[in-house]
This record gives sequence, C-alpha cells and structure tokens, in this order.
Amino acid sequence: MNNGLRPRRLIRTSAALTALGLGALSLAACGNDSGAEGGKVSVSASFYPLAYLAEQIGGEHVEVQNLTKPGVEPHDLELSPKQTGQLGESDLVVYLKGLQPAVDEAVDQSGVEHVAEATSYTSLEEHGNDVHGEEHGGHDHEHEHGDEGHEHGDEGHEHGDEGHDHGDEGHDHGHEGHDHGDMGGKDPHVWLDPVRYAQIAKGVGKELAKTDPDHKADYEKNTAKLVSRLTSLDKEFKKGLAKKESDTFITTHAAFGYLAERYGLHEEAVAGLNPESEPSAARMKDLHRIAKQDDVDTVFFEDNASDKTAKTLAKDLRLKTGVLSPLETVKDPKTQDYFSVMHQNLTALKNALGA
Repeated sequence: MNNGLRPRRLIRTSAALTALGLGALSLAACGNDSGAEGGKVSVSASFYPLAYLAEQIGGEHVEVQNLTKPGVEPHDLELSPKQTGQLGESDLVVYLKGLQPAVDEAVDQSGVEHVAEATSYTSLEEHGNDVHGEEHGGHDHEHEHGDEGHEHGDEGHEHGDEGHDHGDEGHDHGHEGHDHGDMGGKDPHVWLDPVRYAQIAKGVGKELAKTDPDHKADYEKNTAKLVSRLTSLDKEFKKGLAKKESDTFITTHAAFGYLAERYGLHEEAVAGLNPESEPSAARMKDLHRIAKQDDVDTVFFEDNASDKTAKTLAKDLRLKTGVLSPLETVKDPKTQDYFSVMHQNLTALKNALGA
C-alpha cells in the first residue's frame, strides 16, 4: 500500500534495513511507511501561514515541518543542510514562490512530486507605501486553477494588477530597500486578506488530496471547515470596521495592503515592504501632513520589529502607538494561531479608527 505517496522513500527505508541485516523486516516496513513517522504524510511548509493551512487541513494525517522557526523573519531564512534534506524527502511542499529564495532553490532542486505554490491560487498585486482600499470592501478575485497539475517552478502565474491605480497624491510610493526575494515588486502578504487566504486553503487542500487520495474525504471536509471560519472572519472585519470614523492608519511595515483593499481602509507605511528599512526625511514630512489631514490616531509597528520609528513619529505628532501583526510568524504557536492574531489586529484597528 502506498497511499498515493511517492515510493522512493519506501525504497530507501527498505535498503537501510537490509544494510542492517534486517532484510526479513524490510517488506513489513515498506508496507507500513507512508512518508513520515507513524504513516503520516510528510509536509514541508515554508513559513507560518502556510504551515497553519497544512496543519488545519491535514489534521491527524500529516506531519508538518515549518521551515521558518517561530520569531524568525521569513525573508531572512537560510536553510540548513538538514532542512534541505527533509524538504527533498517530503511528500508535499507548501510555499510561496519568490518570498524566500532559499526555499525556491531547494524546491527546484528537490524533484518533489507534490507542490502547493500559494501564488498559483490567488493574485498578487504591487503595493507601495500608500494603499487606498475601495469602500465596497475590496476585490473578490476567484482564481480557480482546477485540478490539472500546474508546473512547479513555472514562472507564468502573472495575474496583473487589475487596474488598481491609487494615484500619486504627493506621496512617496517607493519600495525603499524592500527585500522580498524575487517577488518582482509584488506584495506577498496575501494571507492578511481572509478571502485570498481561503483561496490558497482550497488549493492546498486539493494538492494534499492528490498526495494522499486515501484520505481525500477528510481533507475536503477540513478545507471546507477552514474556509467557513475564514468567511466568518471576513464578515467580522466588515462588520467591525463598518462604522469607522477614520479610514487611515499609519504602519512602519507596508504589509497590510491587501487588508486595506478588502475593508476600504487607507494604509500609509513609513517605509516599504521591508520592516527594517529607514524612511527618508521627505517621507516623514509627508506622514506628518497625512496624520493631521486624515485625523490619524495611532502609529502601528509590528510585534517582531523595532518600534523606534513608530515611537518617534508618534511622539512628534502626539499620537498613540499600537501593534499590528503581519502574521509572517507567531512567537508561541501553542498559545497563538492565525485567528487569534487576526482578531487582535481587528481590535487594534477598531480602536485606532474609532469603530
């Protein structure tokens, strides 16, 4: 029985046992091994949002390895030889192409048969330091790619920017110093929009079912449950922000463009997509004007980055500071998860925007 998984791991297990003089046990080992300890599907996920999807959809049938440890910036990830080897032995790899060059390279060289690549299930857009969301609550892009296999490593998933023109309005739209691997100017933070995140969840669920067809019904059930929770979260954000007094928020990290678009908000970022980049003097002057003009209440920084710039700007303008998490990682996966952190983000935005 191979459970729909690649047989090469089973062959290696058999060879190792034979080398130890346990040839009589090798056939039994082959019959019970499904690619991970305990017969579970071995999944390598590149960073937290994708690891979370794999865990929620795979449930008891999967063993998920998150390549990015808690508290580590995904963009800075360098894979150890051990991690590279584990990725190559995985039954399924879940990643976002262009975000982490080390992962892209490892996937390209691994020859892994089953890959769920996040950008093939939804669209990416270019976001500068200034993103205006539409008051109708964002954009519903349904990208159904079907079950016909897409080529892993295919460069051809270009969804375009779909006509979003936020205007110049005197702001600096540059991506000063942002370093998101090979994103080509695209904003990778799609998981902060529950609707787009649900699209990725559906894609991961389909690929997991291909990897392990014996448990297809369970994966479909778990996917539907997760998508339902994300739909409810989307409704909570819409309801929670419906009566906001202001729509503008300032953040040090331009990570919340998709969230701003979805819920009719206006994100102004101190710097670009890189949370560590330093803003220019012109940008700081511009933010002073915007804060007064748009009646901004709070300057947000992210939980895993320095709050120095946010506190400096807030002090100059006599504003409050707060935390918005880009959810690239969580500090303690045992006490936090995607939904708990997104609810914290919603509360923070409601307080800052007078909702």
